[in-house]
Amino acid sequence: MGDLRERLLPNPASAVNTGDLSYGPSASARQPFQGVDVIGLKKRGQGLRSWIRVDAATGDSQIIEADKFTVMRRCDLPARDLRLLDPLFVYPSTILGREKAIVVNLEQIRCIITADEVLLLNSIDSYVLQYVVELQRRLKASGGGEVWQSQGSYPNRWRGSRNFGEISGNTSPDYLPFEFKALEVALEAACTFLDTQAAELEIEAYPLLDELTSTISTLNLERVRRLKSRLVAVTRRVQKVRDEIEQLMDDDGDMAEMYLTEKKKRMESFSSGGEQSMMGYRSTDGAQSVSAPVSPVSSFPDRWKLEKTFSLARSRHDSVRSTESTKQNIEEMEMLLEAYFVVIDSTLNKLTSLKEYIDDTEDLINIQLDNVRNQLIQFELLLTTATFVVAMFGVVAGIFGMNFPITLFESRSAFNWVLLITGVIGAIIFSSFLWFFKRRRIMPF
Repeated sequence: MGDLRERLLPNPASAVNTGDLSYGPSASARQPFQGVDVIGLKKRGQGLRSWIRVDAATGDSQIIEADKFTVMRRCDLPARDLRLLDPLFVYPSTILGREKAIVVNLEQIRCIITADEVLLLNSIDSYVLQYVVELQRRLKASGGGEVWQSQGSYPNRWRGSRNFGEISGNTSPDYLPFEFKALEVALEAACTFLDTQAAELEIEAYPLLDELTSTISTLNLERVRRLKSRLVAVTRRVQKVRDEIEQLMDDDGDMAEMYLTEKKKRMESFSSGGEQSMMGYRSTDGAQSVSAPVSPVSSFPDRWKLEKTFSLARSRHDSVRSTESTKQNIEEMEMLLEAYFVVIDSTLNKLTSLKEYIDDTEDLINIQLDNVRNQLIQFELLLTTATFVVAMFGVVAGIFGMNFPITLFESRSAFNWVLLITGVIGAIIFSSFLWFFKRRRIMPF
């Protein structure tokens, strides 16, 4: 991992001139990446950026410098799709299937997957480096996708891969096209990252919640509040990834769009078929074409136009049939998405259980606080009753403190009798209040 980190770090001296790279048969017809010195970068949004390119055939990785317009032309993507990969902006998790590429934005993994390569924004993040290492390992273990490409024609490849899956009892990723392997590694990295976040929350949450139930304090309540905020954020991200996978599984057309290798081979077969047709036409040395009946009096340009029209019609018909066949054979993609849908759904269930535990703890704390509040109300009621009884002594003292003559003042034992009678009356009144509270079930006695 350390060697890969050093090799993938942006270095102006080791920047690759991508104009010398080979991108397959169509490399000469496309705009190559332009490598320049990092010191001469332009402003953000118009300058170059460092990308990690993983080749589908060899599994090797290299650093390239390219601006967004070059990437857009290379991968045939609109600017709005490329903005999803901008690390300066926070976008929700998204998986988009386009004509020639798959745009993946899953947590730290932001990449463009084509039938020939993976373009990943260069970063020293450990999950990005692990993605590159794991993708290289799987590509080199499967021989760079040679098993998939050597299965013959389009219908036979589907039939062969499905029969192998039935015989072996599993769907090994070694027999999947390159774009599926790259997408699978991205899904695995995202699911692993989110599951790690959920596990860290669990490790921190349960002891904290148990401590809060035993000791209710402002510090513990503040820690639980921060924990709940993190839980809500992680749950929202996990829910978005789950919804994105579920949306792809519900749309067969989107899954069929992600078969980039098949679409590339169909385009190559159409191109080679057109060239062979023209070569066969020229070999007849002006004779009548077999594919299109032409009048003997027709001129050479007329026969060529008619032959081209029939060739385009056959190509469109074969394209429609291939597209329908692809939509009918999306089991591999569906099984891949189902596997990681189960994983991300398990993570979501884990977070949901943790949220329910937090809610239960909050309910328990509220019950305990209500119980304490009720005890305080009961104590306040007893104190108020006792204060009322004691106030009677103040009334008696106020009456006897008035300046008027009375024969009771002349008796030495009169003071004791006043205290005794007042105390008995106060005790009777206090007992009456307690009996009333018990009868009304205001206080448990």
